[in-house]
Amino acid sequence: MFKYQFRWDTVWNSFDFLMGGLQMTLIISAITLVLAMLGGLVIALLDMSRFRALRWTGITFGEIIRNTPILVQLLWVYYVLPIVFGVRIEALVALIIGLAVYQASFISEVYRSGIQSVPKGHREAAQVLGLSPLQGFTRIVLPQAIRMTLPPLASNFVQLIKFSSLGAVISVSEITRRGMELSATNFRPLETFTFIAVVYFFICWPLAMVIRFWERRLQAQ
Repeated sequence: MFKYQFRWDTVWNSFDFLMGGLQMTLIISAITLVLAMLGGLVIALLDMSRFRALRWTGITFGEIIRNTPILVQLLWVYYVLPIVFGVRIEALVALIIGLAVYQASFISEVYRSGIQSVPKGHREAAQVLGLSPLQGFTRIVLPQAIRMTLPPLASNFVQLIKFSSLGAVISVSEITRRGMELSATNFRPLETFTFIAVVYFFICWPLAMVIRFWERRLQAQ
């Protein structure tokens, strides 16, 4: 029969310590999302380039990143890049780079589908108005594409919050890493990691519900 004496006071006594890790988690997720959005746009433009070399560069890069485990990529950035370039990379920087590159490869597909979903007639109308291809893209196509890709981009933010826990592997002091450190000192992993799981749930679940509602509103329009 299961017999266990819960000691939730060990968690409450370290509440500020864990919340400091949560703050780091949210900061990492926000910074990574911005970088991934920029990187995803670059990859999407390469994928749709009329120049074969650029197109194949974007496609190959995206396929490699999407089809290898994110943890392996993270360890590669942290351990291999310093060997290749001869410079030391901080764990936090390695985590941001690894997550940004990984998410950028998926966000590029979101951008590409959003851009391609803009009616061809809108592009032709931009040409009739005398706009250059660049002006037509930035003024006509991109604003419409961004509007349609906002819910998926928000979903990527939720994914980043969860993926940021991988930083614990390379000692980034986010909430999961702090939970590992705390459980090593209080010997209460059940209470510690249950609390952390609940924290993740009450951050990610409301965001996921809002995103679903947002998507239904856009579909209705």
